[in-house]
Parts: sequence; structure tokens; C-alpha cells
Amino acid sequence: MAPPVTERGLKSVVWQKIKATVFDDCKKEGEWKILLLDEFTTKLLASCCKMTDLLAEGITVVENIYKNREPVRQMKALYFISPTSKSVDCFLRDFGGKSEHKYKAAYIYFTDFCPDSLFNKIKASCSKSVRRCKEINISFIPLESQVYTLDVPDAFYYCYSPDPSNASGKDTIMEAMAEQIVTVCATLDENPGVRYKSKPLDNASKLAQLVEKKLENYYKIDEKSLIKGKTHSQLIIIDRGFDPVSTVVHELTFQAMAYDLLPIENDTYKYKTDGKEKEAILEEDDDLWVKIRHRHIAVVLEEIPKLMKEISSTKKATEGKTSLSALTQLMKKMPHFRKQITKQVVHLNLAEDCMNKFKSNIEKLCKTEQDLALGTDAEGQKVKDAMRVLLPVLLSKNHDNYDKIRAILLYIFSINGTTEENLDRLIQNVKIENESDMIRNWSYLGVPIVPPSQQGKPSRKDRSAEETFQLSRWTPFIKDILEDAIDNRLDSKEWPYCSQCPAVWNGSGAVSARQKPRTNYLEDRKNGSKLIIFVIGGITYSEMRCAYEVSQAHKSCEVVIGSTHILTPRKLLDDIKMLNKPKDKVSFTKDE
Repeated sequence: MAPPVTERGLKSVVWQKIKATVFDDCKKEGEWKILLLDEFTTKLLASCCKMTDLLAEGITVVENIYKNREPVRQMKALYFISPTSKSVDCFLRDFGGKSEHKYKAAYIYFTDFCPDSLFNKIKASCSKSVRRCKEINISFIPLESQVYTLDVPDAFYYCYSPDPSNASGKDTIMEAMAEQIVTVCATLDENPGVRYKSKPLDNASKLAQLVEKKLENYYKIDEKSLIKGKTHSQLIIIDRGFDPVSTVVHELTFQAMAYDLLPIENDTYKYKTDGKEKEAILEEDDDLWVKIRHRHIAVVLEEIPKLMKEISSTKKATEGKTSLSALTQLMKKMPHFRKQITKQVVHLNLAEDCMNKFKSNIEKLCKTEQDLALGTDAEGQKVKDAMRVLLPVLLSKNHDNYDKIRAILLYIFSINGTTEENLDRLIQNVKIENESDMIRNWSYLGVPIVPPSQQGKPSRKDRSAEETFQLSRWTPFIKDILEDAIDNRLDSKEWPYCSQCPAVWNGSGAVSARQKPRTNYLEDRKNGSKLIIFVIGGITYSEMRCAYEVSQAHKSCEVVIGSTHILTPRKLLDDIKMLNKPKDKVSFTKDE
């Protein structure tokens, strides 16, 4: 069985599998190799290992397969690539021609199933040079210890665009996503019961059926695996429209707030200190980041200065002793101090940058957003007139169009759809005619914007007793879903299974009279199981946070959450605006 994800992290699980199936497979004592990667595998390796790890595996140079390279004929090359015609054609340029080959021999490892047509192409052109050709079944990026992404942001357009000419593109992308999700399950050593959110769209249902079929085939063919039947884990597939509020509301927990308000690209935060421009990568190797990323900004601002004081007092205590041994100790600790203080400075800058944005115009917005999202104010009183709550934001000159659109959307979500006349008036008053599709196109996600008839709102868990900050009262829907799934409270009509699920997950826990009833049924089911979530069309940083919080609270069941890509509110609104545009007008940018 794979190790528990929360103990070692998904990144570590993926790296161990790559190490075992790729590097250990072709390792020879004292022999160095060149590693060739394509766009996807570059991201995959960057997410789970460092250059020092590759050096330890006998890799001397890492090259981009797409670029022209000088031949190194005395060395063997290891190709770790996706099974696409583009990557295979690049390999064939190195080995397939009549001219001399670029490298001494080739070891090919595909991330996923390689189609026969591509395999036969390699076989016909250069089978003598190929020492290995294997599929390793890791076709996803482990973004964090409990978060994965398939790195297919264009899936959002294909899955939700109303243009019928995209149907074949959508089918292709659904097939590819299903293959990728199976590799997530296989990497975790799981054959989960697959279920999905049945309404309002059918994407989740279609994808769930495909995944179920491919899981069955995978475990039939995979001789190494000891898993044949279903394991105790669940895989739940959901369409993005299940919780529109969490995608547009301003979050005040550190990671979500920073990625929403600051221009952080490729996890790189740029800041100024002592008049110099610096940059830092926000990653899990930074323990302080892991410790504070899910905390409320108010807590973070209290915590970092405390940590700064702790470090300086430890340093002073050591400095006070002038004995040789004390000085030796100090010299040893200096790099550690410096490293710690650098991290504190980065996060203090990050928190202050967030607060500067917050104080200038977000603070007033947050109260309005929370009242609209929950339908109650901070005192728990019902909001009687949502329009009255919204108007001050629309009339303010401090907010840009994106913030006003986010507030309008929260107003529409709060009343579960409005009239065409009311929507037109809102758009004209705020002068956002050019951006109006950022509002209207939500209907393609199954979210009522101008519904033909009034619909009921889904009921929420009562969390009024939970301690929260006044401007952070909203809880993402995913948290309800995760808790209900673990406690077996998901309604099977709304969340049907695709398959004969294992008895432990099939609802009531009822047993036959001939069987001995188990008193600890729930515990037995939850122990060591995993709950794998996949959202079609992106997840937010606040939803990622919920996965960690629920895992923390239910220690016997681990949550692993993933999606096609990671969302920020602005990026999502831009994508929604393009849904009704022709495909050639849409540019797809991948998460770097």
C-alpha cells in the first residue's frame, strides 16, 4: 500500500514512484545519463524533486526535448515524456534519421498509456537503439502534499462552452482527464468507489463513468498490483458550478488572500527590501509557509513578529556567552538563523502587501460580500434587502470593475437568480456592458443567473457555533461535502455511485442477519481510507485549505483534492467571459 498521504505528502509519494519506476529501472553504477523532458514532465519533476535529487540518480544534464541540442554520442539518454505525437516526433529526430544518432542509446518512459500508433512509429524507426520503453502511469502534477492538478486549464472552455462545434474536443478532453485521474488513483494504490454530483449538468456523470471503466481496465491489466476489487476509498467528481460563491468572495486566509490580491505568478512573489528587488518561491519546502498559509491574515500578522522575537532572543542568548564552545555553536547556527530570518522577512512583506490592499479598498467590500454570501449579517440577523447591501459597493469610486462584478455575482447567487430587467439595469448603472459576459455566462455552469422560474437554494450546515472572524464567516461548500462523505451522510440520489461500491461505503452500513453486526462500523470503514476529490473546471485556494482542515479533524481519513487547474477569482472571470466566444478567439494558458 502507498504510504499515508498526509505523513509524507503527495509530492513525496510521486517522487518515490518516479525514482523506483524510472531511475532505479535504468541505473548502472558509475554511469551518467542525460535526461530529456517535455513541457508536462518538466512541471512534474519540478513539483516533486530538486536538481540535487536528479544528480543523486546519475543525471548529469537535463534538456528540453523540443529544443535543438548538440549530440553527445558517448552518453545514454533517458527520455521521460508524455505519450503525445509532438514528444515522440522530437525523440525520433534524435534517433530515427539515417544520420548518426544524437546519443549512445535511449531509455523511454511515458507518463501514461502510449497509443499503438506512436509505439509502432518508434518500433519501425529505431528499435535497436531503444533499451527500455515503459509506461509509468503518473499523469498529474502533485502541487502540494494533498493537492494535485491535471494541468489542463483548457478543459474549462471545452466542458462549459455552449458551442456545439466543440463537442469532439470535449470528448477528447474528457477521455484524457479520465486517464489522468486513473493515474492519481494508481499512484495512491487505490481502486475507489466512484461517485458524482448528479445535477445540474452531466459532465461529472460522464467523467465518472469514463473513470470507472478505465479503473476497471487498469486493475485488470496491471499484474504488479495486488488490488483487484474496490478499496475502502471514495473518488467524488463534481462540476465547478456546485459552489460559485467560493470562487468570487474575498478570502482572508493567507495563501488565498495573497494569490487573489497580489500579482503572484508561478508561485513567485516579488518584493522590495532595503531598496532591493527580491523574489521568493512560496513552496512546501518552507516550513513557515506550510505553518501559516491557511491561517487568517490577522493571526499571521500577530505570529510573524513573535517568531522574529524568538529567533533574535535565541541569538542574543548565544551571543552573550563568549566561551569558545558558545562561539562555535553560534557559527554553526548562523546560516540557520539567516535562513529563518529571511523566511520571516518574506512572509512579513507578503502579509503587509496583502494588508495594504485590504485597508485601501477590500475591507469595506468584505462585510458586504459576507452578508450577501450568507444571507445574514455579523449579528446573525437575516438580510432583508440584498440590493440595499449591494448598492454602496456599486456607487463607490474605490472599487474596480472586477470587484463590482464579484459583488453583483454574490448578490445574484444570494437570491438564486434575478430578472433580465434587473440584470440589465445593474450592468448599465455600473457601466460594465463590455464585461457583462462575466456575469451572464455563469448560466453555462448550471448556475441560475436569469432562471425561467425561481429555484430553491441548497441547504447548508449550521456553523453559527463555530468561532470565526466577522469578515470570514463564509465556509466553502466543499467542506460540507467532505465532512458528509466521511460520515456517510451524502444523499445517494444526489451523489450516485457509478459502480457496485464496496459495502463499507454503500450508505446504511446494514448487514445481513446471518452476519455478526459490527458495532464499530464507521470506524472500521474510515480507518486508513482516502477521500479523493476531483472538480471539473478549477479549485480555489480556500477549497484546498478545507481539504487540510477536514483531514486534520478526521485523522483516520485523508482528503486528496484536485482539479483541472487552480483558480483565482480574476482568472476565472476572464475564462467565464470567453465561454461564448469561438475557439480561435480563446487563448489557453497553462499553470506554470
